[in-house]
Amino acid sequence: MATQTPSSSTSEVSKKRKRRPTSSTSELGKKRKGDDSSPPRWKYEVFLSFYGKDTRKSFTDHLYVDLKRKGILVFRDDETLQRGEYISKALLKAIRESQYAIVIFSANYAFSKWCLMELAEIVEWEEKKRLTVLPIFYHVDPCDVRNQSGSFAEAFTAHEKDPKIDKKDTDMWKNALRKAGSIAGWHIHDRYESTIIQEISGRLSRELNSKFSRHDYDKLVAIDSHVDKMMELLDMESDDVRFVGIHGMGGVGKTTLAEIIYDRVSSDCRFEGSSFISRVREKSATARDLASLQKELLSMIMQEEIPIWDHHEGIRMIKKILQNKKVFIVLDDVDSDEQLTALAGDRKWFGPGSRVIITSRDSHLLRTHEVKHTYKVKQLETTKALQLFSLSAFKKTHPIEDYKDLSMDFVNYAQGLPLALKVLGSFLYEREIDAWKSEKDKLKAIPNPKIMDVLQISFDGLQKLQKELFLDLACLFQKSLVSYEMLESCGYYRIDIEVLIEKSLISKSKYGWCKDLSMHDLLKEMGQELVRCECPQVPGQRSRLFHVEDLYQVLKNDTGTDAIKGIVMDFCPKTKQRLNAEALSKMRKLRFFKFHHSQNIKWHGNPLKYMPTNELQFLEWSGYHLKSLPSSFQPKNLTVLRMSRSHIKQLWKGPMDLDNLKEFDLSYSENLIETPDLTGAPNLENINLKGCKNLCEVHPSIGSLKRLKQLALYECSSLEKLPDLSKLECLTNLWVKETAITQIPSVNLLPKSMSLFTFEGRELMRDSTYDIGSLVEYHMEGKHEVQVRCIDFDSKAEKILDIAGGIVAKLNGDAMMISGWSLGFNIPEWVRYKSNGSSVTIDLDGITNPEMGCALFIVCDSDEFYPLDEDTSISLLFKKCIDFSTVRLDLLFRRDEEEYWEECSFRYYYMPPLLDGCLTKGIGFWVYIPAVLQFLQFLNIRRRFIKISFQACLFDELGLDPLIEVKECGVHLVCPDDGAKSEFFNSIAPFRRSVSSDSDSNSDFHRLYSAVIGKKKETGFGNFHIRRASSVELFHLLFREMCRMFENLKL
Repeated sequence: MATQTPSSSTSEVSKKRKRRPTSSTSELGKKRKGDDSSPPRWKYEVFLSFYGKDTRKSFTDHLYVDLKRKGILVFRDDETLQRGEYISKALLKAIRESQYAIVIFSANYAFSKWCLMELAEIVEWEEKKRLTVLPIFYHVDPCDVRNQSGSFAEAFTAHEKDPKIDKKDTDMWKNALRKAGSIAGWHIHDRYESTIIQEISGRLSRELNSKFSRHDYDKLVAIDSHVDKMMELLDMESDDVRFVGIHGMGGVGKTTLAEIIYDRVSSDCRFEGSSFISRVREKSATARDLASLQKELLSMIMQEEIPIWDHHEGIRMIKKILQNKKVFIVLDDVDSDEQLTALAGDRKWFGPGSRVIITSRDSHLLRTHEVKHTYKVKQLETTKALQLFSLSAFKKTHPIEDYKDLSMDFVNYAQGLPLALKVLGSFLYEREIDAWKSEKDKLKAIPNPKIMDVLQISFDGLQKLQKELFLDLACLFQKSLVSYEMLESCGYYRIDIEVLIEKSLISKSKYGWCKDLSMHDLLKEMGQELVRCECPQVPGQRSRLFHVEDLYQVLKNDTGTDAIKGIVMDFCPKTKQRLNAEALSKMRKLRFFKFHHSQNIKWHGNPLKYMPTNELQFLEWSGYHLKSLPSSFQPKNLTVLRMSRSHIKQLWKGPMDLDNLKEFDLSYSENLIETPDLTGAPNLENINLKGCKNLCEVHPSIGSLKRLKQLALYECSSLEKLPDLSKLECLTNLWVKETAITQIPSVNLLPKSMSLFTFEGRELMRDSTYDIGSLVEYHMEGKHEVQVRCIDFDSKAEKILDIAGGIVAKLNGDAMMISGWSLGFNIPEWVRYKSNGSSVTIDLDGITNPEMGCALFIVCDSDEFYPLDEDTSISLLFKKCIDFSTVRLDLLFRRDEEEYWEECSFRYYYMPPLLDGCLTKGIGFWVYIPAVLQFLQFLNIRRRFIKISFQACLFDELGLDPLIEVKECGVHLVCPDDGAKSEFFNSIAPFRRSVSSDSDSNSDFHRLYSAVIGKKKETGFGNFHIRRASSVELFHLLFREMCRMFENLKL
């Protein structure tokens, strides 16, 4: 029976080569030691040593053909040597120029002195580490070779009788046979020769490929973590057929990652074949091109040319040939379902254990093809980006001292995009510092074409309306926060927004509660360059004006045209500018106008008088300089009106037809006396009147806006009363702070839809029948006794807590996240996992309930928050309370050696307490995570033991302060089914809302609560905030949600 055992002398399989050098120095040769001469220049990859009469036209010929079919360079004496050349010298030279020697020991091998001379030379070079020997025992026993017994003994008996053969030669040959016979190889006895040949050629192909990776690993940065996560997704031990997708924006490194994975995995002997199909998008313009790709796929796997002329026939052949083969395939840069259908239409096409990697810029395409395992390649963080840039610019991992600042400028420009970092770094290599400065200035005016060409591929694949959306985002919203709702109000469809996200042209905010959209700066630059190229010399012929020089040129010289759809000027000019308002009249298709007024800008005429309004949808004019809008200004299609910090005194008289208006912002317009009649704007959703200090009256028409969701009346210090808001069916958020209002409206007069009501004022009075209802945030500013009375909530305390407890139970519906803080806090005794310090390890063995929750606790030193003196007065504490800070908690989940970071930022309205003239020690924070198993699965953590580490620090507009010491931490698993038996739920609220408010348990709870509140009047204050989240949003929101807090009662 033929067997193969790995030899210590053979190279290890690790990577896939791209090509093999035929006349260059091998890296393997450089590393080998043992001879002082220069490394060999290999001409052949395999030298075949065999006895011709035994195997030339049988086994050796079959092996030779298979090696050649796999592209391996083979020396075989009867085909390679030139006529008339002395055979021994040519053979010796061929051996010295080969990487591998395959020695086929057959029954009569030792009878040939030329075979023995070959073998002696082969063994000598193997000992010098210049050659790898692979022996094949062709129907002979390896023992006979090692010990020169059997037919090998007969051969040496004949050699020893030959007077022409010296004894030194026979001794050398015997020694060569001993050594070669001791090397693990293939013993052909009763196995099929074709199977042995496949094993030999497969091993050689893999080992040769592994020495020539397509990437220089010394020039790759942060690749290991990507590879590790991909290997986890591939799960090589599983027998299922698995498709794994890699997606991300152009130039981020998807192809590089796929190539490295292919280098590593394709050489795995578990696979029966592999294929890397590059540039699929580029190569598949027609059906014939698809057939060509199918041919390439099958030919690489089968290592022979497979003719395919029609892509439908190609599908049939792929199914037929590969359905029982375990293969590894990479399809790179796929951008259409037709390509995937032709090359990997279904998992059933491939044998068990097969793996198919698909790289694409389009995440939706992967989902459409039911690729369940996907990995998004993200941009590099700054440190790694600088390292990659330095490798290209300086050929080392850090910049030269004099170039540090300029290097950071280019790194910031690239924003972590590997393509840009390498292109710019390579271009700047060995250039003088003046050239660096020149290139930096040039990039501000003209983008690098190599970078732009790659990025534009994604844009070219968009539909017309999607291109318009992209260009608007790149040119008109370039410095603004943009939401779905904003874009929809401007006439765009949500589906097109999603397409741009799926193609990695825009991205959602990393903070789950925030729906803002953002775009990489290089993509913005690409979009702006596309607009500039519409008419490079005449700005008035372009669709969008966003460079201030172009805008001044058009408005000064009156060169506007119908081509202009949008205008942006959002910074103050340093010099005085006179602009012609009448120039706007030629822009009849203007739909977007964003302007920042400045004292240095003087208009000749009223701009809004001349501005066409037929298509105008978005108007933002910060600092608008006139006291009202002209009567001729009738923007019927307007959806967004923003005129913050304007000089408006009265916007317009009477109602105005604004049926499409959704956002109305006059914030900080200090001259505004009253809001306009909004009867003609029934679809308004958002009104912002923050900082309108002279606003005395809110027009009652606001009370008829049935679609209004948010109303902000911050710092309206002259406002004394609110209009009737009871009919606002959709109102969810109402902010009334720092006004002259003294009467808090009864909750019965507020919409039932409200989820957030923030009310602060001076000399507040409250109806004794006030019912807190469903409101979840309530602040009042005033005297000390008023503050204490607010915390009590009178007799309604248990109601708001009852709401909290009930919603916590609804883990399958609107799941709740609850987090809190408390002073003088100690981790409860019933918490199962506790530790002194900042980390704790939990055991999830046996935890299978998908609704199992997890409560996290930490205790910090309160002196690090507000180190106040013992004589601190109550009034000073209130002033400190107004100056809010953010406490940021960082939680690190670790399993094995891999780390998963999720940042959670909680904003605490925190006031240090007084107790007998001294500050209490210790402040505690806690977070409750519903469905913790699903959360850990979201973080891709699947282990029994999980280590959780905590960090805390103060954060404000100036940045992060030093870390706050974590004194204790703890973790407790919470089973929702425990209900009233749960120590955790009993510590914050009655668990079931079904418990009657008249029941004994609720009464007992209220008495306990009242006692705790009484104690808190002596020891300090807490704060609370409850946030609803859908189950889909939950895990994205949980550790990034900026929660205010839910009060920890420590019952």
